[in-house]
Amino acid sequence: MKTYSISEVAKKLNLTVYTLRYYDKEGLIPFVERTSSGTRLFKDSDIEALKVIECLKSTGMPLKEIKNFIDWCSEGDSTLQQRYDMFLERKASVEAQMEQLKKTMELIEHKCFYYKTALEAGTEDIHKNNNIGASITN
Repeated sequence: MKTYSISEVAKKLNLTVYTLRYYDKEGLIPFVERTSSGTRLFKDSDIEALKVIECLKSTGMPLKEIKNFIDWCSEGDSTLQQRYDMFLERKASVEAQMEQLKKTMELIEHKCFYYKTALEAGTEDIHKNNNIGASITN
C-alpha cells in the first residue's frame, strides 16, 4: 500500500503542511497512521477523507461540526442517520449560497452591460437618457 508524506498530501490537495498539522491537532484526521518516530503516513483513503473535510469546510461548516462528523464516522453505522441529516443540511446551505451567487451574478452582468454601453457611447449619459439610472445603482 502506497503512503504519502504530509508535504506530498499538502501539495496534492493544495493545502499547507501547517493546515494538515492543525487538522490533526483538532482531531479531524485521527485515522492517519504514524511511524514509531511520529511521522504521519497518509494513505489514499486518508486523502479522500481530507477531500470530504475540505468540501464541508468550503460550505462554511465550522471545524467543530466537521469534527462531529469525523467522530460519527468513527462510531460506525449507529450514526448513519446523523451523517445523512448533516449532508442534507449542507445541501440546503449550498443551494442557498448558489441562489445568492446567482443574484450576485445577475447584478454583475447588468453592471458589465451598463459600463460596456457607456464606454461605447463615451458617456454614462446614454443610460440617464434611457432612464436606467446612475452608475452606482445600476
